[in-house]
Amino acid sequence: MIEITALLAFAFTVLVIELTPGPNMAWLAVLSVSEGRRAGLAAVAGIALGLTVIAAAAALGLGAVIERYDWLYQGLRWAGVGFLLYLGLEGWRKANTRQEAPDHQSKMRYFARGFLINALNPKAALFYVAVFPQFIDPAKPVAIQAALLAVISVTIATAIHIAIVLLAGSARHFLNDPARHRVFQRALSLLLVGVAIWLLAATAR
Repeated sequence: MIEITALLAFAFTVLVIELTPGPNMAWLAVLSVSEGRRAGLAAVAGIALGLTVIAAAAALGLGAVIERYDWLYQGLRWAGVGFLLYLGLEGWRKANTRQEAPDHQSKMRYFARGFLINALNPKAALFYVAVFPQFIDPAKPVAIQAALLAVISVTIATAIHIAIVLLAGSARHFLNDPARHRVFQRALSLLLVGVAIWLLAATAR
């Protein structure tokens, strides 16, 4: 449906964007260090669902609506930044404690948070609105092409997120000393707060 060269170019574009530090990357690192790989993987699943919903909504025209109505854009923007700040502060507060393996209820909470981080990120929707049309041939079925691009983008993002969780989860084993664990997690929490501030500035109109 889409030429291989166009698919490769799209995949490379997504890869570069996903490797750029952002909300998902910072939060997954904080979560995996503080509460382990299982919590991180539950969050990855929520993020994947959030990205899928955003991609589908953009394909249906919701992204254009967000772009058109400034009050809606700003509402999502501030809600997303506020949520990231909350997660950063929570990570700082929990730096003095070592969490046990998450139970089912905790996993569902991390899943929901991963979903919300993306659902409240207008930049994610605008990415699909801005990038998708460049790789879609209007002479061919648009919905199928958009679905294919969405699958590729979510797959690449999820692979990168899983790698982050595994790497950060491995660091957890080297942070058995409470003092080192506290310093490392608080540093990551400050990074998450920094990402929230950066996102606020990057999405300003």
